[in-house]
Amino acid sequence: MERAAQLVWAGYAAFAWGVVFAGISFYWASGGTLGADTVGGSIEQLGRARDPVLLAALWITGFLKVLGALLAVALVHPLGRMLPRQPVALLGVAATVVLTLYGGVLVSGEALTATGAVKPPGPIDWKALLWHLYVWDMSFLVWGILFGVATWHYTRAVRRG
Repeated sequence: MERAAQLVWAGYAAFAWGVVFAGISFYWASGGTLGADTVGGSIEQLGRARDPVLLAALWITGFLKVLGALLAVALVHPLGRMLPRQPVALLGVAATVVLTLYGGVLVSGEALTATGAVKPPGPIDWKALLWHLYVWDMSFLVWGILFGVATWHYTRAVRRG
C-alpha cells in the first residue's frame, strides 16, 4: 500500500474528533451540565444563567465542528474528489492552520502556567486549567494535526488522480 493511501485514517479520525466535540457543544447548549465544571468561566455558570449569547456560541461552534468533521471526510473519502479541488484543499489548509495555532498557543500558555514558569496575577482554577491543557485545548491541537495529515493525503491524491 502506498504511503499516502495509508494516511486515510487521519481524515476519519478528524471526522470522529469533530463529531464527538460537536456533541459536547450541543449537549451543553441543550442544558446539560456534566463536565461544565472542567471548563471554568462562562460555561461553568451555564446551568444557572442560561446566557443567550453563550448558548448561541455553543450552538454555532457545534455546527462549525460538524462542518469541520464533514470536511475531514471529504479530504479522504473518494466522493470528496467530486467536490471542487482547490476550495477543499484550501479549507483543509485553513482548518489545519487555525486549529493547530489555536490549540498550540493555548496549550503552550497553559503548560507554562501549570509548570510555574508563568505566574498569573490572580488565583488559578487548577481543575479548569488542567482540563484545558490535557483535554479541551489539546483537542484543538490534535484535531489540527489530524487535519494536516488528511490535507496532505488529499493534495497528494489529487495530484496523482
